[in-house]
Amino acid sequence: MSRIHSGRKGKSGSHRPYPLTKPEWVSVSSEEVVAQAVQLAKTGVPAAQVGQNLRDSFGVPSVRAITGKRLVPLLAENGLRPDIPDDLQALLKRVVHLQRHLQTHPKDLANRRGLSLMESRIRRLARYYRQRRRIPENWRYSAAGAALQVE
Repeated sequence: MSRIHSGRKGKSGSHRPYPLTKPEWVSVSSEEVVAQAVQLAKTGVPAAQVGQNLRDSFGVPSVRAITGKRLVPLLAENGLRPDIPDDLQALLKRVVHLQRHLQTHPKDLANRRGLSLMESRIRRLARYYRQRRRIPENWRYSAAGAALQVE
């Protein structure tokens, strides 16, 4: 595999998959995991951080192994699915930060190119999510819209 915007190969590899059965040493029930995940998501924490928090604070190695469902569909069942997926939201946040940087440093051509590459990554990811009906069909990327969505 190669990196998307460079001529180099990158360090991508496979990971050992989680076992899909609940480990014996986990004492938390699936109802408790769901309750904790919902409580954390209601505070505005993204799904990735909810999983990390469950892992680090409550000793849950995998939400899927304990509940039988992945975390995002579990949150969606409880009405906590975000309007924009977390990875797209993170890219929008990075773009807004780069735009602010380029307003104060207009001759920073390396970051201008990085902004262009990041915007193309957002458009590609948005096309994927539109096809899978995760974002509205009329959602389009714009620099001003990104600043409004992040704030």
